[in-house]
Amino acid sequence: MGREEARKSPVRGSPRSGRYPRGVTFPVVGMVGGGQLARMTHEAGIPLGIRFKLLSDTPQDSAAQVVSDVVIGDYRDLDTLREFARGCDVITFDHEHVPTEHLRALEADGIPVRPGPDALVHAQDKGVMRARLDAIGVPCPRHRIVTDPQDVAAFAAEGLSEGAEGGGFPVVLKTVRGGYDGKGVWVVDSPEEAEDPFRAGVPVLAEEKVDYVRELAANVVRSPHGQAVAYPVVESQQVNGVCDTVIAPAPDLDETLALKAEELALTIAKELDVVGHLAVELFQTRDGRILVNELAMRPHNSGHWTQDGAITSQFANHVRAVLDLPLGDPRPRAKWTVMVNVLGGDYPDMYSAYLHCMARDPQLKIHMYGKDVKPGRKVGHVNTYGDDLDDVLERARHAAGYLKGTITE
Repeated sequence: MGREEARKSPVRGSPRSGRYPRGVTFPVVGMVGGGQLARMTHEAGIPLGIRFKLLSDTPQDSAAQVVSDVVIGDYRDLDTLREFARGCDVITFDHEHVPTEHLRALEADGIPVRPGPDALVHAQDKGVMRARLDAIGVPCPRHRIVTDPQDVAAFAAEGLSEGAEGGGFPVVLKTVRGGYDGKGVWVVDSPEEAEDPFRAGVPVLAEEKVDYVRELAANVVRSPHGQAVAYPVVESQQVNGVCDTVIAPAPDLDETLALKAEELALTIAKELDVVGHLAVELFQTRDGRILVNELAMRPHNSGHWTQDGAITSQFANHVRAVLDLPLGDPRPRAKWTVMVNVLGGDYPDMYSAYLHCMARDPQLKIHMYGKDVKPGRKVGHVNTYGDDLDDVLERARHAAGYLKGTITE
């Protein structure tokens, strides 16, 4: 591509914002959503000279505190989205909640949207996701859309009649749109317990409660021209429906099963035409299978370890992918890397804990999101790495506990 042709490219060409010094032709990435994922994606773009423009709900949002070009507005309003997109060369997201029809309108306006609406809908709507994964032969828990508590009871009975593993109650119920971090998810033991999910008036997906050994995650990144990379499969440990600890790579995972999980994630990314980062959350069953639990088409909590533990982080590769740049090496830098989320508690002054944490472990990496500390809220995470898994786990859990205030020594 010649210099003049490059300048005319919608992604590689000169930015539309007009705020660059003369001669600088780096693109503008528009990020919809001002949370911590946007904050860390912006950080990954800084060394590349990439300019970020942010559409944020409030000036106090995590990314809005650090991005210089911020628009405060409602992503659900099409006029707001269109005005925001006029200064951008490509649009990407820190959440999956932008209405599909709005994204189609942006594409019709000539703005590249990555991932595109036809891909993103599979992360927005669990019913659409399950139907598509079934169609391409991806192994999933037994499931179907249910209409009321009596239909839930019928779904449970179907499992018993089919002799399916996990047939009968309990049953997992999920609202098809809007759920995250355990919200919009119920585990019910009877039709009487199944009433709450239907009160919102949105479709409800019923799934068998899988008897699993552990939860895994396969993280991949794919570019518009089809290049794709896969990170090592990780173990994701949940507490009360929220990710607590991620271990990279997943300990004692059979190499054949690990390769199968990576291939499965790469296949999903290709078949759904995902551009950018894709996280595939998995169940490892007691009989040695893997089943797909959830999809996320953005940087993901299970990939935060890559900031310090991989040659190229998930955030840097997401930026490269949406700009159709060559992807970076996803291989780990150390034998083990552990990420532990820092959740808010009754100890709001986390900065005062830095002295202890940094003195105790000079290799510790702390990542804070600029959020007010509230009980149970994700306000940051820590990464540790090394050759001894027990040591790496202890260091990460001690630091996260000390920052939260549950550990005082």
